Amino acid sequence: MARYGIDAYRPGRGGPTVDHMNTLPQPPTLPRRRPDVVGRPAPLSALAQPRDVFAYLGPNWFASVMGTGIVATAAAGLPLRLPGLRFAATVVWAAAALLLVALIAAWAVHLRRHRNTALGYAADPVMAQFWGAPPMALMTVGGGALLLGGAWLGESAAVAIDLVLWSAGTGLGLLTTVAIPYLMMTRHRIGPDAAFAGWLMPVVPPMVSAANGALLVPYLPPGQARLDLVIACYAMFGISLAATVIILPQLWARLVTHRVGAARMVPTLWIVLGPLGQSITAAHLLGRAAEGVLPDPYAAGAQMLAVLYGVPVMGFALLWLALAAAITVRTARAGLPFSLTWWSFTFPVGTLVTGVTGLAARSGSALLAALAVLLYALLLAAWATVATRTVRGAWHGHLFLPPTTPA
Repeated sequence: MARYGIDAYRPGRGGPTVDHMNTLPQPPTLPRRRPDVVGRPAPLSALAQPRDVFAYLGPNWFASVMGTGIVATAAAGLPLRLPGLRFAATVVWAAAALLLVALIAAWAVHLRRHRNTALGYAADPVMAQFWGAPPMALMTVGGGALLLGGAWLGESAAVAIDLVLWSAGTGLGLLTTVAIPYLMMTRHRIGPDAAFAGWLMPVVPPMVSAANGALLVPYLPPGQARLDLVIACYAMFGISLAATVIILPQLWARLVTHRVGAARMVPTLWIVLGPLGQSITAAHLLGRAAEGVLPDPYAAGAQMLAVLYGVPVMGFALLWLALAAAITVRTARAGLPFSLTWWSFTFPVGTLVTGVTGLAARSGSALLAALAVLLYALLLAAWATVATRTVRGAWHGHLFLPPTTPA
């Protein structure tokens, strides 16, 4: 029977095998609710009780906020002016903000009722990686407030919201960047074939902080405050970039040596686009923020870095996009079961859209502008598909089922 949710995998011959959060406490088997109408399942019919929606609410759920929010923020700077595009993007941002509030409230209930399960996520070598999602969700909504929400909320309110969410997301992101690798080095049992793209999740938040922090620079008082923020953002850029450079070779080696692995984990290959696209975006935004803040020649060097770094990394990102797409299509032919890992198709592609959009604006390249629009179309198609499947799975309760071990 198909299962839903982020599926953990463990080391084994021929690559990872699925074993969803097997370290977490298991509830007793309970009878499932019957459908209200024959052939038409009732809402949450897969669960024994409606309150079970809170039992296994993992941090991976915040990826849905990231994937929805990036659809809005990517549209804000898209080199395409269509009537109603900005309004539609603002509506999507508002939906992401409401989803964030709902998830925070649901997580508060989860933590209160199922504290052992919540704490157990850090002990699971796969689910622990997705602790990087909550801080990025906070900053994605915060960035959307600054780019889009001002039209509805007013500039002062939008800046205040972004500052609060950016500060909270940055603090949590720096924590995951240290804590999760620490757990991997000291407590998690990780085999030689265990590397997967999810290892990037806890180390990407500082790159998101760097990009979104650059957006806040013009709203700070001139002088030392702006300078300190630019320097801090470049430092966080380096933290995430160095960690990504360490992890990517391990992932490449695992894929070549042990092959792709479990079908449910194939969508996570798209996560690699996240740090790549976000770093291009950050380099562009930091270059713009450095003008008038950094002294010469460093301000001019920041402009050069945005292009001289961004274009080569974009080339590798497109290579990885082709590889991930080919592997996904190959896997889909044999069967690609739906799970929350499908949200990996959204946010990483969105960061590539924002990165290419920035490069197009800097270079004036019509080719890059067209590429940004094409990638945004891919993002929209992915988001529409994943959001629809997520709503359906949540409505029937499948996404809230406890983990099971495959036969």
